[in-house]
Amino acid sequence: MGYTVPNMIKRQIILPQNTSFFLFGPRGTGKSYLIKERYPKSVYIDLLESDTYRQLLAKPERLREYATLNKNLPVVIDEIQRVPNLLNEVHRLIENEKINFVLTGSSARKLKETQANLLAGRALKYNLFPLTLSEIGKDVSLDRILKDGLLPTIYDPNKNIDPAKYLESYVQIYLEEEVLQEGLTRNLANFSRFLEIASFSQGQQLNVSEVARESSINRKVAESYFRILYDLLIAYELPVFKKRVKRKLVSQSKFYYFDVGVYSTIKPKGFLDRRENGEGILYESLVLQEIVATNSYLGSKYEISYWRTKSGVEVDFVLYGEDKLIAIEVKRKDNILKSDITGLLTFKTDYPMVKSFVFYGGDKILNINGVIAIPIKEALLNLTEIFQGSYPG
Repeated sequence: MGYTVPNMIKRQIILPQNTSFFLFGPRGTGKSYLIKERYPKSVYIDLLESDTYRQLLAKPERLREYATLNKNLPVVIDEIQRVPNLLNEVHRLIENEKINFVLTGSSARKLKETQANLLAGRALKYNLFPLTLSEIGKDVSLDRILKDGLLPTIYDPNKNIDPAKYLESYVQIYLEEEVLQEGLTRNLANFSRFLEIASFSQGQQLNVSEVARESSINRKVAESYFRILYDLLIAYELPVFKKRVKRKLVSQSKFYYFDVGVYSTIKPKGFLDRRENGEGILYESLVLQEIVATNSYLGSKYEISYWRTKSGVEVDFVLYGEDKLIAIEVKRKDNILKSDITGLLTFKTDYPMVKSFVFYGGDKILNINGVIAIPIKEALLNLTEIFQGSYPG
């Protein structure tokens, strides 16, 4: 029988009190569930409900009828990007009625494109991501996570679902149809083919022209498609670390889908499809999504990047903060040799203050020439302490 998480998953994100805020994140990351759990008695306006959507789209000022039912609790508006003009009313009610709002959405992209009122200075912005290992607990296997990813529904003990079928539906309904419905692209066939071709760039230096050519679209269209993925938080663009450069470095960013299970589902698996991205890229992808989530939830403000010289010496992840510099290499192998950490050692010669780690497939914490080797699962379970400089002790 598969491992399931407890009924109440304690999410790491800390939401503010007594103030308005946006909560953005891809569909399926648990925004609605989290908000209903945190604000069970609040007025809840779901813009995915057809009647509510039509009423407020036609007459945004009707929001006051909902909002004044209970001024002592924040008013929740789910999927705010569906009716951007509501934000003018939200602004007015914050200012005149002193009502707080919790506003959720897939991203701020549509709000920005419609030049909607983004409540500058009146509403904080937070992001919600797939689950982290710290949230689901140490008993879940890495093999399952690498296969199924970390979208919350997959680990809900109250839902007897097939992860593979759920992920297939997620990709089809959200990554394709929802993008089309939101008017972000008019050609679903082209976009679907692009999603598959982009998956071969997972963890690689991104060559937009090559992706465009293989997707049979022009470069400008490919660039717009990548921007859609980034804006909807469906993918990450990882830039090159270029602080106080001492060597010739590559210039291209790397590309990653936001969840390892979603990536595995999108990537073609046919007999004739390319297979150069193996299991190693799954570990690397998982580490990045955990880094991104932890960085956001802690408010650490690390700039996340990678480092690669023109000669091919590389560090998977560089975290640059106000008072810390962390370098992380990911290796799935059980034993680490000095040759496996060449990138970290080279990086350290240029940045002696760096704290270097290799997350690997073994079971012991080691110190190899000043590089701390930590089993991958243990590292991810203790990522908060690694960020804060307190692990290992």
